[in-house]
Amino acid sequence: MPAEMLGENLSKSAVPLAESINNEPGFISKIWTENLQTEEAGGIYFFTDRESAERYWKMHQKRIASFGIKSANCKIFDINLPLTKITHGQID
Repeated sequence: MPAEMLGENLSKSAVPLAESINNEPGFISKIWTENLQTEEAGGIYFFTDRESAERYWKMHQKRIASFGIKSANCKIFDINLPLTKITHGQID
């Protein structure tokens, strides 16, 4: 994603996208990430279960392709809750 589309521009243009993500089944939250130097944007998503995350990723691949984004990746992890609590991770 070109750097000029990130930062404040993304914060403004992606509001409808952000609002729509809230309606996805099993969605808990997303931390939005970006790197102007490498012209990358993404996020850390939290879902209630793996099935919801996988369903979202399938849908999201199609959506971002419609934006002209040709390459994206996804990794799905389980949360190590005991260690997350020690380091003040907020997942509630």
